[in-house]
Amino acid sequence: MKSLISVLFLLSISLFVGAIWNALALKRPGFYPPKQILKKRAAALAGGGIIILLVTIVLSSF
Repeated sequence: MKSLISVLFLLSISLFVGAIWNALALKRPGFYPPKQILKKRAAALAGGGIIILLVTIVLSSF
């Protein structure tokens, strides 16, 4: 069970890093994907990270 919790925690961290990466790409000029796509992608990654983090916290409390 500890290995599952560790994997889920690392997955949530990687999703948050991806969300930050896409959010920072909004500031860069000349970046290819349109800003609307980057905003949607960052929001989806952050939302997934929050959900997986909450699941991890619930599983770790048992």
